[in-house]
Amino acid sequence: MLDTTRHPCFNADVKGDCGRVHLPVAPKCNILCNYCNRKYDCVNESRPGVTSAVLTPAQAVDYLRQVLAKEPRITVAGIAGPGDPFANSAETLETMRRIRREFPDLLLCLATNGLGLPAVLDEVADLGVSHVSVTVNTVDPDLGAKIYSWVRDGKFVYRGRAAAELLLARQLAAVAGLKERGIVVKVNTIVIPGLNDAHVSKVARRMAELGVDLLNCMPMYPNADTPFAHIPEPAPEHMALIQGEAERHLPQMRHCTRCRADAVGLLDQDRAHEFGSCLSACSRTFPAPADRPYVAVATLEGMLVNQHLGEAARFQVWGPNGSGFTLIEERPAPPPGGGGQRWFDLARTLHDCRAVLVNALGDTPRAILTDSGLTPVEMTGFIEDGLVAVYHGGDLAALKGRIRGLARACCSAAGPGPGGGCG
Repeated sequence: MLDTTRHPCFNADVKGDCGRVHLPVAPKCNILCNYCNRKYDCVNESRPGVTSAVLTPAQAVDYLRQVLAKEPRITVAGIAGPGDPFANSAETLETMRRIRREFPDLLLCLATNGLGLPAVLDEVADLGVSHVSVTVNTVDPDLGAKIYSWVRDGKFVYRGRAAAELLLARQLAAVAGLKERGIVVKVNTIVIPGLNDAHVSKVARRMAELGVDLLNCMPMYPNADTPFAHIPEPAPEHMALIQGEAERHLPQMRHCTRCRADAVGLLDQDRAHEFGSCLSACSRTFPAPADRPYVAVATLEGMLVNQHLGEAARFQVWGPNGSGFTLIEERPAPPPGGGGQRWFDLARTLHDCRAVLVNALGDTPRAILTDSGLTPVEMTGFIEDGLVAVYHGGDLAALKGRIRGLARACCSAAGPGPGGGCG
């Protein structure tokens, strides 16, 4: 049976004894709300979509270990962005798997807009996720067309009423599917004055029909550089009236603190600022088990990371050697073709590697390699710089955009033609 007594967001009675940690492994989002501006590093703000760093699944579990050592009152590990968990399904599910294996007693929680959730409902339930929050701002597509700039489903982008209709259909399916699987569901509704504030009770009534357990009416925070920047935050008195109306249909959450995507600690004693340096340090490391001592590299000449994953005919395998690194061997890549099977074969080829350095790769290979325990690292620059970042921690973002200058320098040194690097 799912334990629903230790979640401070769903049970106000334990908010002074039980804490939560949000693991920011989901940077991408599949919708754009007209009130949203996702700043990744704004330590003075406490609101959804804000985090000081983004983690890989392996980094997230390493960070979780360190948090639990310092804050044993944590009972819930959640993913709430900074984008949407299911615009980053591979990273989200892999993080949950790793947590479930290492920390089986922790509650698992997710916060999502619901668009990508129906496709992974069984996996979410199988992992023992006990609590899910779904943001539903309206049950009227005409109103939704005013709230959302666009909705992206796979490669297709929808706007206007079509976007709102698609999102609402997925949200209703997601909520129904979660309740069918015995998962506790909270619906978050962002209250936007003059737009949906008179509509919240209709949201509450529809969600009650689906068996939702709790409704959280959240006042919109006016963010700069958004279409709704001019709309003021609803007053507490206005929010109290809205909650009173909605409570006729669903119990209300009245102790929400509008958590950051990297929130940690008790609701009333958030320690995100205190753990910020730990979070940033973890985002620069690549923890891996002892059976993955190496790093694979997609390279043309053995000096630069300069190949797309799918273009590499072979991979160099590097390992630490004292204070430096040494080339262990080269391994042939699986032949092109075969669809996703090629990436499963590559994961087996690189089974003892913790990371693979590439110029770029697609979503499908990224998901398959990540699920296999191999972290893809997109970068440009010298192989040694990438190895330092993986083994010792470093800012890979600083390595991006340097390949053209480096390639020109190498070309000038080698000379043009077949013997040089520019042919």
